[in-house]
Amino acid sequence: MNESFSFEPERYELAAGPLYQFDLKLDLHRRRFFELLGGGLAVLLLTEDSDAQESGFGRRGSRGGQRPAQISAWLHVGDDGAVTVFTGKAEVGQNIRTSLAQLVAEELRAPLTAIRMVMADTQRTPFDMGTFGSRTTPDMGRQLSRVAAAAREALIDLAAEHFQCDRQSLRAADGKVAQTDSSEAIGYGLLTRGQQLLKSVADDQTTTPAERWNVAGTSVAKLNGRDLVTGAHKYASDVRRPDMLHGKVVRPIAFGATLAEVDLGAAEAMEGVTAVRDGDFVGVAAAEPLTAERASEAIRAVWNTRPQSSSETLFDDLRKDASEGGGRFGGRNVGSIEAGLAAADHQWKQTYTVAYIAHAPLEPRAAVAEWNDGKLTVWTGTQRPFGVRGELAQAFGLPEDRVHVIVPDTGSGYGGKHSGEAAIEAARLAKAAGRPVKLVWTREEEFTWAYFRPAGVIDVTSGVRRDGTLTAWDYVNYNSGGSAINMPYEVANQRIAFRPSRSPLRQGSYRALAATANTFARETHLDELARLVGLDALAFRHQNLKDARMRAVLEAVAEAFGWGGAKPDAEHGHGIAVGTEKGSFIASCAEVRVDRQTGAVRVVRAVAAFECGAVVNPNHLKNQIEGALVMGLGGALFEQIEFANGVIRNAAFSGYRVPRFRDAPRIEVVLIDRKDLSSIGAGETPIIAIAPAIGNAIFDATSLRLRSMPLALNG
Repeated sequence: MNESFSFEPERYELAAGPLYQFDLKLDLHRRRFFELLGGGLAVLLLTEDSDAQESGFGRRGSRGGQRPAQISAWLHVGDDGAVTVFTGKAEVGQNIRTSLAQLVAEELRAPLTAIRMVMADTQRTPFDMGTFGSRTTPDMGRQLSRVAAAAREALIDLAAEHFQCDRQSLRAADGKVAQTDSSEAIGYGLLTRGQQLLKSVADDQTTTPAERWNVAGTSVAKLNGRDLVTGAHKYASDVRRPDMLHGKVVRPIAFGATLAEVDLGAAEAMEGVTAVRDGDFVGVAAAEPLTAERASEAIRAVWNTRPQSSSETLFDDLRKDASEGGGRFGGRNVGSIEAGLAAADHQWKQTYTVAYIAHAPLEPRAAVAEWNDGKLTVWTGTQRPFGVRGELAQAFGLPEDRVHVIVPDTGSGYGGKHSGEAAIEAARLAKAAGRPVKLVWTREEEFTWAYFRPAGVIDVTSGVRRDGTLTAWDYVNYNSGGSAINMPYEVANQRIAFRPSRSPLRQGSYRALAATANTFARETHLDELARLVGLDALAFRHQNLKDARMRAVLEAVAEAFGWGGAKPDAEHGHGIAVGTEKGSFIASCAEVRVDRQTGAVRVVRAVAAFECGAVVNPNHLKNQIEGALVMGLGGALFEQIEFANGVIRNAAFSGYRVPRFRDAPRIEVVLIDRKDLSSIGAGETPIIAIAPAIGNAIFDATSLRLRSMPLALNG
């Protein structure tokens, strides 16, 4: 289990195929097609077999075959006027259920209340690689907008036949098509009743410009918000099946441990208990969770272990075990570092480190597995339902069409729920017991056996003239990743590289990937350079920054924060940082208070300016940014995994410090709504600039430069 796991989208190509496959050369009988969907109008978005890859819809099939060229997304208008939208994306708290519905309602000219989203169900939605990389809004949003626009035009065509009039005299609004010169109108449901229409949608389908949005661009409430706050919504851990058992896994005593021997006798002797051994997997299933717990404790297992790394030697180990590869994951080599350093009045060399941290989702991994006639159905919280389907199929030697994965709206993921361990474990136990099995990881299991945000070591050597002009930038990231590694500032001489390392802990995706580590190192180092040449941190950045969008967020945050203003006292400090990732731009300012007696750091105020093109839902975007800032506060000040010899030493919230209510600062968010630009995903980038802003503020208050995350360990 200590092997490195990485799911950075730029590193990972998931081979997975579609659920429905149609040969476009055949004359598909439309009646048969609508027997599958029910009465109404269906619109399929068809793409050619090109290099374009939208929304994680892969080119290849599950086993590496040719990419299907038929369905990338679809929509159904029912007899009753209800609009059902199908997407393989998963709702994990980022509120895409609402924002995608807004985009569909906008283009279809239908009430938002008429939209029903079917999400992340491998038997009901088109194939999708997964919900990651902030790709839902720019890709899936764009696709569903085109589909909805094409559906609207098809409905107008049907209305033209109904009214026996020129379609130019018709307009669609509020779920109806009306004649502009009379009061006559017909609802979408009446238009589609009995119709059997299959319509292709071209990639260049016209959609509504953001400047003319009426539904999109507004702060409508979360579609299923009431269910979430009242407890009506059922998470994976709430799913119950007839005759269901509860499972428990016997875990190894350390990462990489192998099973030497095991005695299941005591557990098997317990009434109603099924004990399972499958290689190194050992687990039990019982009618009650407590019985399953006691049965797992009754199993005697002997494990073989080996000496491993620890937190104390981590950063030396990452350097020692690094390779020269990784250039394709980010990097740049322009000009001459030697010449740039020679032209500098000051040279500066520093090292920055970032600890492993856990995702700590509110909802731990959970799955319910059920076998029927050799078919497997699993309810689980994952960001990659089709990927988990593939893992299950491989684990049990099944064709993927005999595996069904259903994802209820999930209690957060943050990049941590890409893999299907809990689903496979539940399915193993269910197969052995011959009954459905629910498996819910404990918090300790979540902290220990999930994967972590990669730790990293970053070396920076730079050159700067006394007037503040950057002349050289030599940057190496060991292990944490290539996201946002390239320099957004103007520097004539750059050498930037990412060097993968053999990670002692299992690591993988985390919100914003390595962009947090790379932004922390860069923005901290730039603050040091500004101090070195005696320039204000904001002025120094402006001098070396030409990107207009990044300058805009920098100016907006400085104005909102009141940069350069007076501080309450000498214990307060101000810091600023800016970053870009996945096409969006963030600038953060932080005000901290550092207690002179104890050294405790408190962030009293955080201001962020964010730009992601046209904003689909302003209030929900602000929620995402606020959540990212608080989450980033944890990584900046508190969070780190402590380990030795393959054992996590702080695998509980009592030992792993996350932000608490008392830690939350006053937060202000400035949105820059660029309706002239396409919408970009916003779930990740807002987290990346808060840590360096806090670190720079700590220096401003104390003259103490902290170059390792976490910056401070407050009690």
